[in-house]
Amino acid sequence: MSSGQVAVLLHAFPCDGSMWSAQADALSAAGWDVLVPDLPGFGRSDLIDGAPSIDAVADTVLRQLAAQRIDRAVLGGLSLGGYVAMAMLRKAPAKFSAVMLCDTKASADGEQAIANRERLAEAVLAEPGDCGRILRESVLPGLLGATTFARRPAVVEEVTAWLDAARPATVAWYQRAMAARPESFDTLAALTVPTLVLWGEQDTLSPAADQRAMLDVLRRGTEHRVAESGHLSATECSADVSGAIVGFLESARPAFV
Repeated sequence: MSSGQVAVLLHAFPCDGSMWSAQADALSAAGWDVLVPDLPGFGRSDLIDGAPSIDAVADTVLRQLAAQRIDRAVLGGLSLGGYVAMAMLRKAPAKFSAVMLCDTKASADGEQAIANRERLAEAVLAEPGDCGRILRESVLPGLLGATTFARRPAVVEEVTAWLDAARPATVAWYQRAMAARPESFDTLAALTVPTLVLWGEQDTLSPAADQRAMLDVLRRGTEHRVAESGHLSATECSADVSGAIVGFLESARPAFV
């Protein structure tokens, strides 16, 4: 894989890299090499040993880039993937020529969110056989927008399958890792590369206020709102998101080619 025109896309919790399939196809058609890893513990990837940490996930992805001799890339992440992307930017900002932050936030969790994550972690570890049911009841309502629930049954089915496939140990590990993550506003404020902030207008997990907070500190931020989409915009409105990402990178190309 070349280092000149590579896009790295990091998926949401509790999905896997296939979440980005439409965008990967669109970027490939536009001439990009695309790397869409399964984050540790999802899909075919093994969970990390050790204490839950978004930084540990970031280190894993950075090692993957080094192993493939990718020294320069565009970096994108949705939700959890955005948290990992921001950790990677803290560690190795010079590696990335543009950034795409989708349905994510730079703020740390508050006390209530931390408590909710710990309850979920404890629940799936206490009843591992019911992990899918627990996720469908507690997580699914926030992942998708009202329009998707009403009009896109195939998307609901696809996302439900990801929930059912999630491993209890992985769910608990990532809930605790996300609860412990730091805020990333200073990291975003230090960025000098073009940055896309994209989100679904029906996203209740990372709503408009969180997106505005990131745009307010970015030096070269561009926004794109996805109508009739919730938190998993890349899956709910794949054509819109694919077009927005390809268009952003085409417009940003003079800055990094």
